[in-house]
Amino acid sequence: MNFYSSLIARCAHTKSLTTLRTVHTNIIKSGFSYSLLAHKLIDAYIKCGYLAEARKLFDDLPNRHVVTWNSMISSHVSHGKSKEAVEFFGNMLVEGVLPDAYSFSAIFKAFSELGLRRHGQRAHGLAVVLGLEVLDGFVASALVDMYAKFDKMRDAHLVFDRVLEKDVVLFSALIVGYAQHGLYGEALEVFEDMVNRGVKPNEYTLASILISCGNLGDLVNGQLIHGLVVKSGMESVVASQTSLLTMYSRCSMVEDSIKVFNQLDYASQVTWTSFVVGLVHNGREEAAVSIFREMIRCSISPNPFVLSSVLHACSSLAMLAVGEQIHAITMKLGVDGNKYAGAALINLYGKCGNIGKARSVFDVLSELDVVSINSMIYAYAQNGFGHEALQLFERMKKLGLVPNGVTFISLLLACNNAGLVEEGCQIFASIRSNQNIELTRDHFTCMIDLLGRSRRLEEAAMLIQEVRNPDVVLWRTLLNACKIHGEVEMAEKIMRKVLELSPGDGGTHILLTNLYASAGKWNQVIEMKSTIRDLNLKKSPAISWVDVDREVHTFMAGDLSHPRANEIFEMLHKLIEKVKTLGYNPDTRFVLQDLDEEKKRSSLYYHSEKLAIAFALWKTIGRTTTIRIFKNLRVCGDCHSWIKFVSHLTGRDIIARDAKRFHHFKGGLCSCKDYW
Repeated sequence: MNFYSSLIARCAHTKSLTTLRTVHTNIIKSGFSYSLLAHKLIDAYIKCGYLAEARKLFDDLPNRHVVTWNSMISSHVSHGKSKEAVEFFGNMLVEGVLPDAYSFSAIFKAFSELGLRRHGQRAHGLAVVLGLEVLDGFVASALVDMYAKFDKMRDAHLVFDRVLEKDVVLFSALIVGYAQHGLYGEALEVFEDMVNRGVKPNEYTLASILISCGNLGDLVNGQLIHGLVVKSGMESVVASQTSLLTMYSRCSMVEDSIKVFNQLDYASQVTWTSFVVGLVHNGREEAAVSIFREMIRCSISPNPFVLSSVLHACSSLAMLAVGEQIHAITMKLGVDGNKYAGAALINLYGKCGNIGKARSVFDVLSELDVVSINSMIYAYAQNGFGHEALQLFERMKKLGLVPNGVTFISLLLACNNAGLVEEGCQIFASIRSNQNIELTRDHFTCMIDLLGRSRRLEEAAMLIQEVRNPDVVLWRTLLNACKIHGEVEMAEKIMRKVLELSPGDGGTHILLTNLYASAGKWNQVIEMKSTIRDLNLKKSPAISWVDVDREVHTFMAGDLSHPRANEIFEMLHKLIEKVKTLGYNPDTRFVLQDLDEEKKRSSLYYHSEKLAIAFALWKTIGRTTTIRIFKNLRVCGDCHSWIKFVSHLTGRDIIARDAKRFHHFKGGLCSCKDYW
């Protein structure tokens, strides 16, 4: 028997299935009663990953010990066959074999994976009857984990409280459960109790509690736990490293997260992902793109989560070329149909003005959900395709998907950018009547802008009165509408409202100054500028930039600093003279300075967007590619008119993204239909 036991043990250790079968056959041929060796054979077959053979041998046994039952139950759970494990547990009870601590710890995991809450509760009752719930920490830990996965944290904590001798596994199960359900404060309280009892945390405890500190923004405790990680010698453990990165990132301590990352000997895919996501979360998009490139160079395969994060970084930076390269990576990895990567790609192309590509990504998604449809609706909204956004909303409802607050904000924005006033009013009314959607300030802001821009200023003002404690943004939105329509008197009333809320609000002062200037009220302009100087307020300069041949060129009005300034001005003058013959006439209403007409016209010629387009056309002579420019402020009316003429003159498509939306210029027309 010892001889065969030794052979079986060796086969299990080396996972040699062929040799094990030979040994099994020889035992049978020798006439040796192998019922005494059955458990060892079953265990060996399990370790070789051959559950079917183990099951066959198990079924042939007349008398099965609890240890053998446990082997079958635990092996099926570990191989993802929880349903079969539950069947074994039921048969075990029918045969009158009482489960032990090992049986319960395995079956509780099976119940949680299958969502069998009532089965779990009944098994819990049996464990209590057998006296195993309180006496065995292993069983209690499995119970806590099960109830946590059932989202029954009260029951999990009740089990925890009943155990007298609490160990690190039990504490960790409760802490992880609280952290996974967003109950970070409770997780921290349990951790403090653990430390006070002198129980030494393990890597899972520390990882969960660091994540909890990050989500609470609790830097003080996070740094203390970092010290504990170092003291415990677990700083090099992957879970601790990733959690430290995440904690510092979520506490906006980017430099500390970079320091942690730079000290790593080896970074796993999870760690790289955590680092990139943290950088994007903290507005360090360029650094995130750079780290992602390094990740690829290190042959770390990106997952959909990190791909979606770096795509969001490209969207924020309008890095279309880099975004397209990452799109190619998603296709190569076969995750371009993934809903997270897909939504990020839609967002990228939407924010770069390529609505056709955004839609093509949307059309190949393997599964449509609220997030992906919201992304496409928002892309349509940004680019002024209001009717298409509304059509997609109707499709969303037919698919049985429930729209959320983000859906309606995107729809209102789509109506706003396309001048669909009545449709916008209907959408807003539907939000009011939907008890499952809470009206937010963002919904009101969109609606006030829509009404204000369509000159329904009184309605917009009445809508503000419905908001409890209206903020500066709401009033400034209405003030901007007054500026568009030259409503000086109403604008002055609104300014008084704003200054009551925020006396030093620079945006309001600048808006009213521009309104006075466009109305030719130069005395008021002088007074406002004096106030702006006294308050030490600064107006953001208008900046436009264009990406040509993967190199970004930036321009300010009248900018002479560019190394090719002579060529740019020569091209600009040629364009101006040619478009004048087509009907372009400089609109000096958009000059907000008290100058004579000739100087006003001259100042219009050197606006930043005109310089950017002149440069792009000079640099790409002979090409037919689309020109994409970006501006930090809104495109002025004169430049908008000029770009339409230029698109007709040159036959080139020009896409301009300003602070509010996209304008697609083609053949002398703009997608906004002169409504923006």
